[in-house]
Amino acid sequence: MTEKKHILRRAPRPEPKPDREMECFAAVPRGSEDVTAAELRLLGIEGAQAGRGGVSFRTNRAGLYRANLWLRSASRVLVRLAGFPCSSPAELYDGVHAIPWQEMITPAMTLAVDCSLRDSALTHSGFVALKTKDAIVDRIREACGSRPNVDTASPDVRVNIHLVKNVCTVSLDSSGDALDRRGYRLERNEAPLRETLAAAIIALTGWDGNVALADPMCGSGTIPIEAALMAARVPPGRNRSFGFQRWQDFDPRLWKGIQAEAESGIRQLPVGLVSGYDSDSRALSIARRNAAAAGFEGQVHFFHSSLEQFRPEGEGGVVIINPPYGKRMGEEDELKELYCQIGDILKQRCQGWTGYVLTGNLELAKYIGLKASRRFVLYNGPIECRLLKYELY
Repeated sequence: MTEKKHILRRAPRPEPKPDREMECFAAVPRGSEDVTAAELRLLGIEGAQAGRGGVSFRTNRAGLYRANLWLRSASRVLVRLAGFPCSSPAELYDGVHAIPWQEMITPAMTLAVDCSLRDSALTHSGFVALKTKDAIVDRIREACGSRPNVDTASPDVRVNIHLVKNVCTVSLDSSGDALDRRGYRLERNEAPLRETLAAAIIALTGWDGNVALADPMCGSGTIPIEAALMAARVPPGRNRSFGFQRWQDFDPRLWKGIQAEAESGIRQLPVGLVSGYDSDSRALSIARRNAAAAGFEGQVHFFHSSLEQFRPEGEGGVVIINPPYGKRMGEEDELKELYCQIGDILKQRCQGWTGYVLTGNLELAKYIGLKASRRFVLYNGPIECRLLKYELY
């Protein structure tokens, strides 16, 4: 007798509910909060409030879709569902269980729970995630008769728990994969810069695509490629999908319209506008493949050049350098000469340009031998860094 296979089919997606304003939070690398707030204002989202580690804002469904598609410096966009005091497992369970999860998650869908905890009675993130999951699936089972499964790798719905000083905030993660996953970085060089941090650095320089931009230590090309995306007006989320596309209230017609609107604004990158240089042939090969994957084959130019040979083309523009800090790739004593060299190159070869150096080692920065006209505090992962600006008259 032939065995019958029972296939769990997802129910047809219901018509989107009437639009409503949502309370959102864009999580960002520390130091980039003002950059992200400015990006939201450019998207027409007013009232964005920058705080530590993120930006709070209110928007409708279209604004949420645009934020995910266009934000360059944010890590993810969360939609707040509830907040409540939480100093015990019972309070956590009851607070999460009170949310009408059956309106957002069906038994045929999958879910995952992410947690961040600080200064609270509950200190084990694994336990908090498990207790949250129990409360969610219990509520759905009570309403629907069956429960969804957990899929930590690629869930339909990702729930975020933020527990700080015994106050729990429950949110839906509308981004899915982190927003730095643009889809173009096919390969990574050693100690790569995150795309979101590269975008924040470029924004802090004030570069607007009207003058040249050069990176003399470009590695796998993240800074030049992010600059190219900005100058060509390409949304950073163009070649990826988002968590909200799996939600029950996803509006595909609205999303297609927003994508079409974005596509209509893309322009060709001017020749010679963005360039990268590196002495590592393998890194340059990766950079070229990444640039091609981002749609800039032949438009972003990469040159095999040591730092000693670097000379930017053109009469002025912006030079951005991200040298090693002595914490990941090389020891501090070995890097003193490199930082001296950076100072010499900026002074002797980049007159008329504006130089920026990102470093997580202020002792090494002294060897540049130039007075920074401005300093921006940024975090590269856990490393507190400075983006140093040098006016090169």
